[in-house]
Amino acid sequence: MKVASFNVNSIRARLQIVLDWIQKETPDILCLQETKVTDDEFPQTSFEAINYHVVFRGEKSYNGVAIISKIPPGNVRVGFSGDESEGTRLITATINKIPVVNTYIPQGVHPLLKQFRYKLEWFQRLYDYFDKNFRPDRALLWMGDFNVAPEPADVHDPDHLLGNICFHPDEHTALQRFREWGFVDVFRLHQRESEQYTFWDYRTKNAIARKKGWRIDHIWATRALAKKSTKAWIDIAPRLLEKPSDHTFIVAEFDI
Repeated sequence: MKVASFNVNSIRARLQIVLDWIQKETPDILCLQETKVTDDEFPQTSFEAINYHVVFRGEKSYNGVAIISKIPPGNVRVGFSGDESEGTRLITATINKIPVVNTYIPQGVHPLLKQFRYKLEWFQRLYDYFDKNFRPDRALLWMGDFNVAPEPADVHDPDHLLGNICFHPDEHTALQRFREWGFVDVFRLHQRESEQYTFWDYRTKNAIARKKGWRIDHIWATRALAKKSTKAWIDIAPRLLEKPSDHTFIVAEFDI
């Protein structure tokens, strides 16, 4: 089973990049974030034309999540358990008997602003969602743009960037709770080298060539599923295309 995650930064602007990548890599599951379209404008038929199924929830200009899969997804839920709050940031579906949770976690803006406190509260709500609805001893996939680089190897200048948004000790503490609950960072299970990133800021000149990136997009799995993973990698090629997203695809394969 091949799975992937990609912050598309507008599905309308990057639709062909996504379709081309799917036809080349044929993933079983692809999670998208920042689709930035209302549901009536999501290009569902474009995925159905290449024999994929898709579930989604979006809004105009911001947020938006989608799960694309070879087989029809079941038990689709949007938002946190019991309501649809934050539905354009969280969507869950069961595929091949495995629950898949796709998240676009708030960025947080700055550690001194209320948006950062909201980000930490969002992590708490997500932790409670996992703890209430799933078991750590069973297969579970969590993918998406976490807006956190967990380790020094995940940013281009860890000494200078520590304490900044997306590389802050409070965010690291929040993620650590998910590890303790039972999640494994599948990419780091197979790749230990630094300078492997999923995001390069548009505003940084020659960011890719200068290796000024961040790994803030992730594929995590419970131990029961992670032990079946066989490889994981980042496909940098789509970030080098004309008019790309500022993110690229992160991919993992499982012997299932």
